[in-house]
Amino acid sequence: MKIQIKHINYSKIAFFALLLIFPITIEAQRFGHGASMSRPHTASRPSAGRQPINGGFHKQPSRNIPSTRPATRPTRPTTTSRPSTRPSTGNSSRPTVNRPNNNNSRPNHNGNLSNSNVVNRPHNNNNNNVNINVNRNNNVHINNRHTVVRPNPRPYYRPPYSYGGFHYYAYHPYYYHPFTPFYWGPIWHPWGFFVASLATTAIIISVENEQYHYDQGNYYVKEKDGYTVVQAPVGATIKVLPDGYETVSTGDSTNNYYYGGAYYEKDSDGYTVVPPTAGTVVENLPEGAEEVRIGDQTYVKYGETYYQPVKIDGKNQYEVAEVKEE
Repeated sequence: MKIQIKHINYSKIAFFALLLIFPITIEAQRFGHGASMSRPHTASRPSAGRQPINGGFHKQPSRNIPSTRPATRPTRPTTTSRPSTRPSTGNSSRPTVNRPNNNNSRPNHNGNLSNSNVVNRPHNNNNNNVNINVNRNNNVHINNRHTVVRPNPRPYYRPPYSYGGFHYYAYHPYYYHPFTPFYWGPIWHPWGFFVASLATTAIIISVENEQYHYDQGNYYVKEKDGYTVVQAPVGATIKVLPDGYETVSTGDSTNNYYYGGAYYEKDSDGYTVVPPTAGTVVENLPEGAEEVRIGDQTYVKYGETYYQPVKIDGKNQYEVAEVKEE
């Protein structure tokens, strides 16, 4: 038997093979296998737009982000000006304020004022503030003769307060209250007050070969460049008492006149400065007095006179204490 082998047409076989492969290629391109062929190069998508969600990626909504940024950022100032809460020490426009080196400059036991700068001290009378100049630069001698307390003829019915070898006698019980200096108005001045010149009403008073200038309750000593207020010298006599004086009782038949820390007694020539009498009670003490602690009690010392704080008829006052050595 004769077998006939027909000639196979390979061109037809290739044609049908292409028909089968072409749809598969097109379907692969739909799934991204041919992305490089079907997408333009200018449509690149930023990677930041895809966020992982549950292991996959979720497309974020598009944002209007400028494609370009400025080449340079605005420069910040190297220093920031802020208002300072403290004034600069080198600022020449800062107002100059004169302050004393020591506001507590008081007469020492020798009657000399301690040194400090010229200070402005407000003094209060009837709630009015008046500035006065107190010159502590000069070493001013303070007359202490009137600080020797005159004994009172009345006996003491209260035992004295004893401390440090001294007895402090008073007729009224001790009652502490804080000390506040009192001012007798703008015409009165404390120790150390300095003026360049005096009013024409000032008079000269001689006491034991020492000259004082007196004007309206103030006693001055002459300095090379002006006049400085000192304590009222014992023995000085004036014709008229200064305005604002008060009458104080010494506890016997004698009454004294009190003004600015000084005591006066009337005599045939007028009113003479005298030492304070033990037991005399006054309501106010001037600047120049200071609190001193003696044991468990606090006294107010003016010159060399000790005042015991007391309370009489509901008023805070001061009694001249008599100090005796044991």
